[in-house]
Amino acid sequence: MSDQYAAIAAHRTAFPVTLICRVLSVSCAGNYAAHRRVPSARTQADEPLRVQIRTAFRQSRMRFGAPRIMRALRAQSVRVSTKRIARLMQADGMQGRPLRRFVSPTQRNPVDRVAPNLLNRDFDVRATRPLDTVWVSDVTFIPTRMGWRYLAIVLDLASRRVVGWATSAHNDTTLVLVALQRALRSAPTARRLVASFGSRPHVYE
Repeated sequence: MSDQYAAIAAHRTAFPVTLICRVLSVSCAGNYAAHRRVPSARTQADEPLRVQIRTAFRQSRMRFGAPRIMRALRAQSVRVSTKRIARLMQADGMQGRPLRRFVSPTQRNPVDRVAPNLLNRDFDVRATRPLDTVWVSDVTFIPTRMGWRYLAIVLDLASRRVVGWATSAHNDTTLVLVALQRALRSAPTARRLVASFGSRPHVYE
């Protein structure tokens, strides 16, 4: 059975068959004859594959195209070509939505003064420095249903404890300052500490 006749069978309960035939430019007599014919071996083999493709497509939240569907099926020991998957996906109206690639907008201002490297990449300070004397911080991004969210954390190197954190929809100075302010409130006795934000250590007294 061709894809046109399969589409008629799939939508015959929602629309009149004569209307679907007219839209697809096929005759009603040809449609009825096709349904009376025994499905070909290829069509019969396609049916269980259609179910597997639909399942993989739903599990990907309707994002995967034919190449990634193929890799997902091959991980389940289903050997099938990308071309065949693309044909069946097109017949069923399935089209993947590619994820938008994230491009970080952060750029260093060339006029900023670079602070001296006080840590010199010596991050194992547990045996040499007391608590709340060396903090490090960094910003990462997390995909959510509401879009990208930025997470800034402040970590005490001596205890490996998160002493401050903040989230925001914007990766800016305010995000880091809020995380630092929370860290300072959690360690009011901190004195003469080195706080490194990315590659820029600063001394706070």
